[in-house]
Amino acid sequence: MNLRLAGKHWSDFQAERLFAPLGMQTTRVISESDLVPHRAAGYELDKNGNLVNQAWVAPTFNRCADGALYYSIRDLAAWEKALEARAFLKPQGFAAWWAPVRLANGTNYPYGFGWFLSEQRGDAVIEHGGSWQGFRAAITRYPEQRLAVMVLANSAIAPVEAMSHEIAGLVEPRLRLRSPTEPQTHSDPDLEKMLRDVLEAWSSSRAIPAMSKALAETASGSAREADDRQQTANRLQTVRSLHVLGIDRLSPQAIALLDDGSVRAVDALLESDQGLFIYRFRLDAQGRVVSFSAVTP
Repeated sequence: MNLRLAGKHWSDFQAERLFAPLGMQTTRVISESDLVPHRAAGYELDKNGNLVNQAWVAPTFNRCADGALYYSIRDLAAWEKALEARAFLKPQGFAAWWAPVRLANGTNYPYGFGWFLSEQRGDAVIEHGGSWQGFRAAITRYPEQRLAVMVLANSAIAPVEAMSHEIAGLVEPRLRLRSPTEPQTHSDPDLEKMLRDVLEAWSSSRAIPAMSKALAETASGSAREADDRQQTANRLQTVRSLHVLGIDRLSPQAIALLDDGSVRAVDALLESDQGLFIYRFRLDAQGRVVSFSAVTP
């Protein structure tokens, strides 16, 4: 693909304008035909669970703006250094990049221009993961800690995002994720009932007063959302208990980053015949659930 304005290949244009100035020496657009030193192979599992080479992908799909790049962990370290220094955009560009999107119903969704906005144990998190051709990658940034974790895997099923969160907890103890096997040290029957009610309502596509406006009106219609609702419903069919593992206050930086009314987060353990699952709920100042996610799949 040639750029009419630049007069050169898209890969060369990116290397000249972005990658080389930032010190990303090996990053380039994917090419199946070029000889690329130290190129890794991507793998996946077939329907029988056997490890195989990733399926063939037409070269035309390797020219998309959402990825399709070769790079090394050293390149990602250079990328993080540039992000920390705000090296290649104006300040207002970074501010917009890491600002939640405003939805039509007036609520915010924690996603910027190519970055998920979140928190871990109450501290701000800016992150994204990706997958392509038998590879998985994740970069997770903790601006309050000045910490970044990058994980690269040549396996299509590697849980790289979860791995990055666990690694961060090893580096910085205050970020350590709670375990399903931790002893229960917090008991709040009213809170636990409310959280369970929210899960039950969500799984059946109902809105209840314990939900914030943003959660109550979430209805993307996507296959992923439908699968999440059904998965939650299946777990609740054989639920034995749900109890709170712990509560975290969100830092001022996390509150500002999310900008969705969240002020605290609750980890709750759901025990069902299917296993043990930790759900993390974010609550607003009125105690309503703004959002939740399954921390352990």
